[in-house]
Amino acid sequence: MSALSAAEVQDLRAAFPYFAAQPAPGTLAPAYLDSAATSQRPAAVLDAERRFLETSYAAVHRGTSGAVGEATMAFEGARAKVAAFVGAATPEQIVWAENATDALNIVTLGIGEANAGLGVAGSERFALGTGDEILITEAEHHANLIPWQRLAAKTGATLRFIPVNEHGTWSLDDARAALTERTRIFAFAHVSNVTGFVAPVAELVELARSVGAVTVLDACQSVPHIPVDFAALGVDFAAFSGHKMLGPNGIGVLYGTPEMLAALPPSRTGGSAITRVTMESAEFMPAPFKFEPGTQPVSQAVGLGAAVDFLSAVGMDRAAAREHELVERLVAGIEATPGLRLLGPAGTTNRIALASVSVEGLHAHDVGQYLDEQGVLVRVGHHCAQPLHRAFGIASSTRASVHLTTTEDEVDRFLDALRGAQRYFGVEVSA
Repeated sequence: MSALSAAEVQDLRAAFPYFAAQPAPGTLAPAYLDSAATSQRPAAVLDAERRFLETSYAAVHRGTSGAVGEATMAFEGARAKVAAFVGAATPEQIVWAENATDALNIVTLGIGEANAGLGVAGSERFALGTGDEILITEAEHHANLIPWQRLAAKTGATLRFIPVNEHGTWSLDDARAALTERTRIFAFAHVSNVTGFVAPVAELVELARSVGAVTVLDACQSVPHIPVDFAALGVDFAAFSGHKMLGPNGIGVLYGTPEMLAALPPSRTGGSAITRVTMESAEFMPAPFKFEPGTQPVSQAVGLGAAVDFLSAVGMDRAAAREHELVERLVAGIEATPGLRLLGPAGTTNRIALASVSVEGLHAHDVGQYLDEQGVLVRVGHHCAQPLHRAFGIASSTRASVHLTTTEDEVDRFLDALRGAQRYFGVEVSA
């Protein structure tokens, strides 16, 4: 599959108001290299959400009017688009959430409910207690760490983790050694938001199945950048966010197999998620609706559906190939500059979309401020991955991330600005 050409990227950028806008006189056009945190949105996404709000907005799933029917069709149509985009067999495997963090909490809190005597048919597969183990990795984003810490504390299970090596990564052999017959849940990121490391998901799922463990995948950094088919990967649950894939804020997705979603109790309850309520008890609708009480992020779902349309029209294979070229350029420039430490393995094998760097002698916040003055927008800090940074022996880093609209010039501006920061602060290192 051929990568997007430079000319095609320029055409794509014209579809984004952010990139099409002219900089103010005397200022630099922004080099936006922070899509791993949040991506810019094309006009088609902004227009879809605005058009829905202006002409089709109504209370979905509530009432019999034509307006409600039209709004509900748009809302559920977006669910079907997202399902097809990530390889779900049916739209009912897609649960709307506020974001990926919320989606992961739906899983952990639901498992907590199952262990508090509020399970449903099949919930016994989520039973946790003393001697049982929840396995994660040292490289996880806090969203895929803290909820498991709390679930372990509630249930008496032991939270274990696969330690990272000197490159901040871990291997299939490491996972094989860590999984035991007591492992009940294995949760890990598809792609690290610090190193860009891509986990061998299908092989890891096979290992987890061999010991009967449920798999939970943080797919925030994979779904926006590479073709993803959750059914082919075999994961039980997966979570990702709309705002990292050209979509709106305030909407995330929980994917689950039909069997797992049926067995997972709802942890948040209220109207719309129920079939029958008495003063003593409630009965719940099937998935996904039992996980969606109250008013949902309706216009955001419509916007996310438009983002999926946009990405599908571009072609995820071609976008991924283009981003790989950019990451190669990014990593090569970092590795060629003395005083810059690339986090993660050398080169770009098994790395996508981003590169994090530590500048010798400088705090990441100072680097970020200097880059901002050069019009280069990046993420600085611990990227919600303090244990991983601690394993590297540093408190923070500077992360540049690319997307299908990123140009070679933006990558070069980042590299030039890093070298400029070294000179400005007097920490330039001789080769």
